[in-house]
Amino acid sequence: MTSPPRRRAVIFDRDGVLNIDHGYVGQVERLEWIPGARRAIRRINDAGVLAIVATNQSGVARGFFSEADVGGVHRAMQEALEREGARIDAFYVCPFHDEAADPAYAHPDHPDRKPNPGMLLRAISDFDLDPADTVMIGDQGRDLEAARRAGIAGVLFTGGDLDAFVESTPAVARLLRR
Repeated sequence: MTSPPRRRAVIFDRDGVLNIDHGYVGQVERLEWIPGARRAIRRINDAGVLAIVATNQSGVARGFFSEADVGGVHRAMQEALEREGARIDAFYVCPFHDEAADPAYAHPDHPDRKPNPGMLLRAISDFDLDPADTVMIGDQGRDLEAARRAGIAGVLFTGGDLDAFVESTPAVARLLRR
């Protein structure tokens, strides 16, 4: 008996990849989508590939907003995506930072805080992802380093239309054609 094939996924950083990074986007009214982001997620969904978010949210640790606020932003994202027939399959959030205002969030090197791979490794385990068929799209070196440490491909998004980027980036396009 053979085991079922492992799953494919694109793991997105959030701020600067899916939404414009206005600095500490913790309130729904500050959410502004990157051009083409919702189409990119729908393209990924339509190809049978999971769309996952792994995001550092040090604004929680710094006291700028709460974990509930982050959850509200993620619910607003899901609602906007649902109107377009798309979805994020999971959100992984790291609210910890070594310079936290709240001691509950103070951690000098939390395993989930990118460039550490904790959130990515949890996604791989939770969804039985095939690392060879999983790609991280990030806008910072720490995103790519987390991908490297998790044993998956990482690609740098430097701006523009995310859907065009997804369609034209070989590591991602390969997942969508399978």
